[in-house]
Amino acid sequence: MEEAILKYQIALTKLKGIGPILAKNLLAYFGDVLPIFEENVRMLSSVQGVGTVLANEIVEQRNNALVLVDRELEFLQKRAIRPLFFTDKSYPYRLKECVDAPLMLYVKGNSDLNSGKFLAVVGTRKVSAYGKDLCQHLVQNLAQRHKDLTIVSGLAYGVDICAHKSALNAQIPTIGVVAHGLDKIYPSVHYAVADKMLEAGAVVSEYTSGTSPDAPNFVQRNRIIAGLCDAVVIVESAQKGGALITAEFANSYNRDVFTFPGRVGDINSQGCNNLIMYNKAALIQSSEDLERMMGWDVAETKKEQQQAFVFEDLNQNEQKIVTFLTKEREAHINVISNETGIPISTMASLLIEMEFKDIIKCLPGNNYRLR
Repeated sequence: MEEAILKYQIALTKLKGIGPILAKNLLAYFGDVLPIFEENVRMLSSVQGVGTVLANEIVEQRNNALVLVDRELEFLQKRAIRPLFFTDKSYPYRLKECVDAPLMLYVKGNSDLNSGKFLAVVGTRKVSAYGKDLCQHLVQNLAQRHKDLTIVSGLAYGVDICAHKSALNAQIPTIGVVAHGLDKIYPSVHYAVADKMLEAGAVVSEYTSGTSPDAPNFVQRNRIIAGLCDAVVIVESAQKGGALITAEFANSYNRDVFTFPGRVGDINSQGCNNLIMYNKAALIQSSEDLERMMGWDVAETKKEQQQAFVFEDLNQNEQKIVTFLTKEREAHINVISNETGIPISTMASLLIEMEFKDIIKCLPGNNYRLR
């Protein structure tokens, strides 16, 4: 990525009054980030949702925003942090589907944010011994059967850090989404765990360096946790808490939400039981329950690989999809489109036809695999 373009992309996130949705309107209107910093008030105000007042504010802010970015670019290079803009190919495709996805993600670590299965495991900071046991067994059992699994959480006390440690012990990648800049780790006591996560996983933030872990940032952080993943598991939660906010985001993004039931009257079970009662989460009691509901059937893997080449009378596009899914086993519609070169507008109807022909199977979250 050219540093000049990156400078404008980061500066766009620094403009006050311009959130992710409005910024995307500006990008769609002008076709690039540069005009946002060059066009006059009249042109800016013609963009839907901007208007004259905000257009004036953009013009007043943009030079100062560009000056602030110079220091940030130096920080990113020094700390080996990858900036991923919304339009970059490496930007996580699951998150890109969410209307309020951040314009920019900062990634420290080696994780591929688009490869394999992504599962969020979150819950109360005051986790019980029972909750820790549930978390550890869930992650370990899934890791044994799904080597392409990545565990996502928020690096907080309780369930979050238990999920990260369980993933590390099971030798699968884990990603921590934080509510501050990557110049720090909060809470600092989790620094050693975060550092170990970088080997195969990552620490991710939408915030530039120097951003403190203020309360509103944690709510915004939770939407990224939900958006990055195929599904969310709430291990334990009181009647109110950040895990329930993550569940709300996941439901709004059409992600699957699962939770463990708890004993009536237990503080740490009230939130989970309410999610089940109001049909906002599916009840699970084991990793097998989650696998069944997500369609993560390991037993059929070898069978799929053996049968991948027996399909007959495939047209050119169908053969591309079969060849790709033979190699990847399972993939999201956007990934299939990118890797095969078939436009997404054509892909949707093509996949439906292949389902009718019993060539592929549709899984939760617009993922597909061979029959």
